[in-house]
Amino acid sequence: MATAKSKISNAEDTAPADAQPNYEQAVAELEKLIAEMESGKQSLEVNLASYKRGTELIKLCQRLLDQVEQQVKIFEAQ
Repeated sequence: MATAKSKISNAEDTAPADAQPNYEQAVAELEKLIAEMESGKQSLEVNLASYKRGTELIKLCQRLLDQVEQQVKIFEAQ
């Protein structure tokens, strides 16, 4: 039986390189980046790149959450 992590990995493997991850994929990638940065095993340059990617993922997650919030407001108004 496939785990949630393997489902995310499979989805990432089949997605086009320029496709944005969905919310769950973005959170999983962000958690992975944080763990790698906290390990202290990466170079400064890699940590900087990870930090930059992390900020992009956070912005993406916030945008996706904002979209869902707008949809909920629309549903509640009906």
